[in-house]
Amino acid sequence: MYDRFTCGFRRFMFWLGSHELSTLVGFVLLTAGLWLFVELAEEVREGETKQVDRAILLSLRNPSDLSDPWGPQWVEELVRDITALGGIGVLTLITLAVVGYLLLQRNNSAALLVLVAVVGGLVVSYLLKWQFARPRPDLVPHGSHVLTASFPSGHAMMAATTYLTLGALLARVHTGRRLKAYFLLLAALLSISVGISRVYLGVHWPSDVLAGWTLGACWAILCWMVTAYLQRHGNVESTQPESPTPD
Repeated sequence: MYDRFTCGFRRFMFWLGSHELSTLVGFVLLTAGLWLFVELAEEVREGETKQVDRAILLSLRNPSDLSDPWGPQWVEELVRDITALGGIGVLTLITLAVVGYLLLQRNNSAALLVLVAVVGGLVVSYLLKWQFARPRPDLVPHGSHVLTASFPSGHAMMAATTYLTLGALLARVHTGRRLKAYFLLLAALLSISVGISRVYLGVHWPSDVLAGWTLGACWAILCWMVTAYLQRHGNVESTQPESPTPD
């Protein structure tokens, strides 16, 4: 078993070192992202982010009434709708929908990768929350009900994990450039919007959200690299454009 694992790891590292430039860039970004998270976590533990966190959080509130977020009432309602896009219920429905799509396309391996990526990201998120046990912001009233610890932001991390992973996987199994760009840009926009909504609602410090984005992006990059590796070895199918039906 150990020899098989070692052989597989060596094959993966050889492929990583000899493959296309985009894969090497992904590896560099993954390493840089993990380093950024470690540095950010250390600063949070030492309290070095407290001043910036407080300033950003308070800037989104009415100075004369901290229970009143910036903007009219409809903005607050819109932000609540956006933050739900990072909730477990919505992400579960989206994940199942994408898995169903991939199964219908007979991309069984890609469907399995989606499930592993999302469930794995959720487990990592809860473990890190338990490890750091950072209290939620107490400067302003919360605009959303929360149950877990603050660092890292679970909504930000799971939004980035799910949407960026799905975007990367869908881009990988499609051949059209416009479709690839659409999936990735939409995934990034959704992830950023969910993270900002958590700070706006006062349930997370900005550093929590930044940490969630960083880890989620790292997870998505890792999943993309694994998918690319498996696809090159014929274990993940590419979606080819369907031939037009003759009249």
